[in-house]
Amino acid sequence: MESNPAPTAALLIIGNEVLSGRTKDANLSHLGTQLSEMGIRMMEARVVPDIEARIIEAVNELRARYTYVFTTGGIGPTHDDITSACIAKAFGVNLIRHHEAMAVLAAHYAATGAEFNDARKKMAEVPEGAALVENPVSKAPGFHIGNVYVFAGIPRIMQAMFDSVRGELATGAKIASRTVSCRIGEGTLAQGLGAIQARHPGIDIGSYPYFAGGGFGVSLVLRGTDEAALDAAADEVRALIRSLGGEPVEGEPVKEEAGK
Repeated sequence: MESNPAPTAALLIIGNEVLSGRTKDANLSHLGTQLSEMGIRMMEARVVPDIEARIIEAVNELRARYTYVFTTGGIGPTHDDITSACIAKAFGVNLIRHHEAMAVLAAHYAATGAEFNDARKKMAEVPEGAALVENPVSKAPGFHIGNVYVFAGIPRIMQAMFDSVRGELATGAKIASRTVSCRIGEGTLAQGLGAIQARHPGIDIGSYPYFAGGGFGVSLVLRGTDEAALDAAADEVRALIRSLGGEPVEGEPVKEEAGK
């Protein structure tokens, strides 16, 4: 459904394993791409440890600031899976065992022959008043309460959970992009690029250096909802590159490594 022309979002990644480097997060990239296509602007992403006070603080700050907050991680059966309890405390409600979640999990473990023990029953615990988010991959559901959507951290499951709720999210104008690359250094482009940005305040212009084909270059990415304004700004970027003795190339080259 379409209502708010510019809804916003934040991602809260929960887990010591991400901060330690053991687990490399893949959810931000996927979620950011999906939200952009829906016209929802990802404005912030945070990574917090499995510490109750830090999670509660972050949830309350983000849900007050943005249209949607998505969390990933910490809803499994182990002692350090504390996200559900923290969300309940953030909203000032009780943590309960959801009857529908219990039924889904009981049926799942009966079918697999695994014991539906107390640890697994923990995955049916959600804040009172929360609605379940379907998990077609491993059955243990996520949930949402208010504007906070709570997903698993495993990318395949997170993606399935997001797909199950995307139809209920308010969308805005689709965010389109143009990418123009060149072999001119950022320092040479900076002044002219800043002037183009000033003339087009409705367009976000980013400069991203790369190393490819044995040399350095930069990709200039323009993002916005007005296609005509995007095209006009992109034309100015191409003209700037040519005025500095370079040749604009559409899109991004195959990159070997980042660099400036």
